[in-house]
Amino acid sequence: MHIIAVGLNYRTAPVEIREQFAFDEGLLPLALQQLKETKSILECVIVSTCNRTEIYAVVDRLYMCGHYVRNFLENWFRIPRERMKDYLYIYEDRRAIEHLFRVTSGLDSMVIGETQILGQVRDAFLKAQKEKATGTMFNMLFKQAVTMAKRAHSETSIGENPVSVSYAAVELGKRIFGDFRGKTVLIVGAGKMSELTLKHLTAGGAEKVVVVNRTFEKAVDLASKMKGTARPIDRLNDELEQADIVISSTGAPGYVLNRAAVKQAMRGRRSRPLFMIDIAVPRDIDPEIATISNVYLYDIDDLELIVETNLNERQKEAAKIGIMIDKEIEAFDQWYKLLGVSPAIRALQQKAVAIHDETMSSMLNKLPELGEREVKIIRKLSKSMLNQMMRDPIMRIKELAGERKGEEAIQMFTHLFALEALLDEARADEEAEQAAGKAAAAERKKEALGGSEERERKPLVALAAGELLAGT
Repeated sequence: MHIIAVGLNYRTAPVEIREQFAFDEGLLPLALQQLKETKSILECVIVSTCNRTEIYAVVDRLYMCGHYVRNFLENWFRIPRERMKDYLYIYEDRRAIEHLFRVTSGLDSMVIGETQILGQVRDAFLKAQKEKATGTMFNMLFKQAVTMAKRAHSETSIGENPVSVSYAAVELGKRIFGDFRGKTVLIVGAGKMSELTLKHLTAGGAEKVVVVNRTFEKAVDLASKMKGTARPIDRLNDELEQADIVISSTGAPGYVLNRAAVKQAMRGRRSRPLFMIDIAVPRDIDPEIATISNVYLYDIDDLELIVETNLNERQKEAAKIGIMIDKEIEAFDQWYKLLGVSPAIRALQQKAVAIHDETMSSMLNKLPELGEREVKIIRKLSKSMLNQMMRDPIMRIKELAGERKGEEAIQMFTHLFALEALLDEARADEEAEQAAGKAAAAERKKEALGGSEERERKPLVALAAGELLAGT
């Protein structure tokens, strides 16, 4: 068996392409069922976010499997493969496993070290597991990836250094105020950067928001998003006296706030500190204001320097996580090698139990006078002796299974203990169980799509979804 990852992300495809490959959450169960029924695919998980769409699959062979997954994407999204080929990537085996670990731990994210993707991968796995699209391999691998990502964020400081200008501004404010509970935020201008910074501040506890803008309608629009108050631009100096935090980003050609206005406002503040963030280029706030006592002024260069420093710190922490990932891959590889020998070990144990039960039954027939206590002692001693006899062979085959010629060692182990018949029987049972599972999935799909008369009554959107899933 092999593991592959096929997908596209913010690096390989622009947003107008990514949005065409976004899976509808309501149709995801049917997508998983259809993908699981695709030739050569044994297990699958679909990860679909605003920044990436990725399909992880356990396949019975590498040859042609990428082709089958691309066929699925082509049929599902009704997009010719010629239009997707330049955006898709495919990773195999170790590279696919490494990619999953990097994605889950945030190392492959647009903002390195972010934690949102961890929850998204976990949810994607749980949905696939619920739809019975995962099995032994992915139940192990995805749980390991999620656990490792949690450990990576708790054991390193990768998430402690802000790497966006808006968030860096908030972190600076925390150094001055400790927290923003009860603080008043004055927004000068209604641009996107001001809005992002404001969101971080209100999330940090800032309670009162006042928006001042030359175009009053825009001030009203931003204020309504944050349950704040809009004021016309001529009220700016009046609002300074009440504000604790000022964020300015107007795009005006000259200074919007000068030293005299701020100095006048500080007289009525009774030494309360004023935190000012000038995100505008050219600057909105006269840099001379920084010389006023209890005024803390930062411009875009100050914030970007913090972001650059923090990015370097995150890269250092990412290197530590990379080492953790290498160890996790080795652990998974070792587990997978032992997985190959597990059926043979179970077969040996099953054969030993059968021999023991048969021998005990024969002995009891020949020695009917034995009491219950004697039988119990003989049963316990004989079982212990049998387990001791099996211990060394089992330990040795586990060691050999992890080496280069592990497959040959397993075959020799199977032959020496004559386990072929038991293994064939176990495979037959497994195939029967898989066939029953596929039949049940087909029945669920049939019920979901409904009969032909029901399809005629469905709205156009639902009918299109049904035809898409049926591959018509």
